[in-house]
Amino acid sequence: MAREIVMDTETTGFEPHLGHRLVEIACLEIDDFLPTGRHFHVYIDPERDMPPDAERVHGLSSSFLRGKPKFAHPEVSHAFLEFVGDAPLIAHNATFDRAFINHELGVCGLNIVEDHRWIDTLALARKRFPGMANSLDALCKRFKISLSEREKHGALIDARLLAAVYLELKGGRERSLELTTQAQDTAAYAVANPSTYGARPRPLASRSTETERQIHAAFIRDVLKNDELWGRFGL
Repeated sequence: MAREIVMDTETTGFEPHLGHRLVEIACLEIDDFLPTGRHFHVYIDPERDMPPDAERVHGLSSSFLRGKPKFAHPEVSHAFLEFVGDAPLIAHNATFDRAFINHELGVCGLNIVEDHRWIDTLALARKRFPGMANSLDALCKRFKISLSEREKHGALIDARLLAAVYLELKGGRERSLELTTQAQDTAAYAVANPSTYGARPRPLASRSTETERQIHAAFIRDVLKNDELWGRFGL
């Protein structure tokens, strides 16, 4: 089935070419629209100060990030590339995440993630809901996805929310109907091809022995004093 990676990032600002850096990456693996439980999550030392406006969004301070691995460290850059492999990357407003990821990879001299591998859920939402608010929060409310766990924007919680939104954008609850249809098809096949599953004999073969049947007949005759009913069944 199709392996895809849902991801989100947090940064110090909006423009990597002006010196802003990644501070958090979270990736969730899905396979055929189902979470596998595998994920990649890391905080990153941006090697610069944290602007107050950015900290108010995600709550990550310079003091918290100081001492975390830098993007160039293999446990960030190489581990990220190893986790995503050749799978498509799904992000909300993917142009933003792509710019930061590819800028950081380029600085490290590593291969960037090609444009054709990115799937933008914002573009999918705008196509499905033209003229409507299509932020991640707005889509969660529209699809009745709970935001109760989120106090601030964080890459990991936002990736989880985005995975749920992506499922809805790709068919959502309607996909469960596909599974129901498959089950119905299997049942119909079983009815049409009884030999495959083994036809049930009618009547079922007796599992009692001749001796057991004679003892039972004597019990009916001598104790119950009435074999009229049981006699109908040959007992």
